[in-house]
Amino acid sequence: MKKDTFYVGFEENLSIWPFISALSLFLVFIGFIFYFVYEIHIVGIILIGVFLALIVFSAAGWSKEIFYIGHDEKLGFRGIILFVFAEIIIFGILIVSFISSRVQFFDRWIEWIPEKGFNYALLGILTIILWLSSFTIWKSEKSLEDGKLGGYRLWLFLTVILGILFLILHFSEWYVLWNEGFTVSANMFGSGFYSLTGIHSSHVLVGIIIQIILLINSGKAKNYITPI
Repeated sequence: MKKDTFYVGFEENLSIWPFISALSLFLVFIGFIFYFVYEIHIVGIILIGVFLALIVFSAAGWSKEIFYIGHDEKLGFRGIILFVFAEIIIFGILIVSFISSRVQFFDRWIEWIPEKGFNYALLGILTIILWLSSFTIWKSEKSLEDGKLGGYRLWLFLTVILGILFLILHFSEWYVLWNEGFTVSANMFGSGFYSLTGIHSSHVLVGIIIQIILLINSGKAKNYITPI
């Protein structure tokens, strides 16, 4: 009697993009150390510039990889959990550092707040934009699941527009604060403020790049649904 032989295994994923993304995050923290701790500004600026280049490069390569290589280990849910956990660690470190600095320099902290304060109305608008972008990206995914390619493209395009609007308004606030003398090297408050908001803005920038690439490749998206 013929006996069938089965092989159960998985394809090894040799993608280089996760490594490049991790390397870029490592470089940005080293850049901050050179800029703020050792005050070797040129080295810090170069490292942060390399971070920006690598993060854009890796986002483009990683998002396009699935269309040409097709790695699909069906680990979406676990991948999202790990991704969120990594984000908590990154922003947790920044927030704890910010709070520690405030405690250490509590006697001077109020003096470091910009003279005209912050634009809280703009802060509210930026928050609303983030909420709206969460809705539009959900609608985009829902349209794709329903096989509505036009709706998928429309909602994804609106998400990109909201992301660009967020960055423009965010940078405009930076420009105002910078001209008032509240710069990244003015004091510990400024260093912490620009570090936190800068890392967050870099996430938005990477998201915009990935979504633009998805738009360009949207013709390949139909009938390619991977539930998590």
